[in-house]
Amino acid sequence: MEGPPVSRAPEIVILAGGASSEREVSLRSGRAVASVLPGSRLVELPGDALPDWLDASRHVVLPVTHGGWGEDGGLQSALEGLGVAYAGSDAAASALCMDKVRTKAVMRRSDVPAAPEAAFEASAPPSAEALVARLGEDVVIKPSDQGSSVGLLMPCGAEEVAQALASLPPGRWMAEPRLSGRELSIGALDGEPLGLVEIVPHSGVYDFTTKYTKGASEYRYPAEVPAAAAAAAAAAAARLFAACGCRDFARADLILESDGRFHFLEINTLPGMTETSLLPMSASCKGLDYPELVRRMVAPAVARFSRRALH
Repeated sequence: MEGPPVSRAPEIVILAGGASSEREVSLRSGRAVASVLPGSRLVELPGDALPDWLDASRHVVLPVTHGGWGEDGGLQSALEGLGVAYAGSDAAASALCMDKVRTKAVMRRSDVPAAPEAAFEASAPPSAEALVARLGEDVVIKPSDQGSSVGLLMPCGAEEVAQALASLPPGRWMAEPRLSGRELSIGALDGEPLGLVEIVPHSGVYDFTTKYTKGASEYRYPAEVPAAAAAAAAAAAARLFAACGCRDFARADLILESDGRFHFLEINTLPGMTETSLLPMSASCKGLDYPELVRRMVAPAVARFSRRALH
């Protein structure tokens, strides 16, 4: 009598690179992840396309692609079309979270504090006077559908705001008030919030260069935050991840003001995994070292692969 079908362990394929502005950071993430997953295969994508040899019956994908097609649901949709099991949020949640304006609408529906924003196309920006009247003199201007810190501008006053608006490359942009407070980040794993990390950039601005330059910022984890504020932030993060449909792992960024209030800024569904990345720091607050974190990140996808193989 034949027994049930036996599922062979899949090969873990790590996808990194792609054509986005965050390609080099993604390659660093991919190499770091591959170093702690023995037997995995690291693929450094030259552009925005999947390898033609991916096989749903043999492979599980762990994407560490940042920005653009790798994070906005494009890659995820392509994997779903092939029936390939993969780690991280699905195509719909990825597309939602890549759009900061849509994400903030979910924040408000989920009782997660968020600062006001103005969204616009670079070809039809608001006037500087209108933006300052609505958001204040200190504003943050950034793309609404790119990775965090990409294209970040921080003008002050109507004159600088006008100059910034006039120089924007084509695309979708948003402006927010520049909040004064402590910059924090919190990860999630399997739907559970991890620890709070505080970022203290030496330049005073946590932009793209500062984020990915070793030694350019100080990181404090777990962040020294009053217990009530930490618990409230963790609960809000859990609500937000669930409301956005995030799966397996993610990271959210927020500002904690001096009066104890906090405002969430965005969610990153494929957080960086380099030596200066925030998700590993957040996980370490819960006792997870880097190798264990990576194993936990890919485990749900392996389980999905195995369930599919048995049916």
